Amino acid sequence: MSDEKNSDDLIHATIGNVSDGSQVAVGHNIQQSQVHGAPAVTEEEMAQLRQMFEELKTKIAQEAPPAEKEKALARVDALEEAVTAKEPDVTTMESVRNWFVKNLPSVAGSVVGLIVHPLVGKLVEVGGDAISTTFRKRFGIEKS
Repeated sequence: MSDEKNSDDLIHATIGNVSDGSQVAVGHNIQQSQVHGAPAVTEEEMAQLRQMFEELKTKIAQEAPPAEKEKALARVDALEEAVTAKEPDVTTMESVRNWFVKNLPSVAGSVVGLIVHPLVGKLVEVGGDAISTTFRKRFGIEKS
């Protein structure tokens, strides 16, 4: 083996401002990859979420007083739309939760359980950082 330096062995690098999430590598034969954003929700997960909404609607149909049943089911429809929108609507989620706490507390726990379910959290993450941060703050969810 030779102690001589090959000009290909010399590496010079100047690195300026590097923002969060950036990658920097200096050297030979370096391969990097970076994934941005949350992983997409699968069709199987969406089917599971739709099933959860159907179960909530069944519970409301069985337990809600007749005077509240139609209003409650309409709010579940609004919640489902808010959760599955391209950019989930955290304000609507919060409003629906608050309505159930005030008007139908016997079902409020099931509504909140659905809202804070990991699948809903995943959909919110896909919506972006601002939506995810708002969601965590409004529903008291710690970032893992």
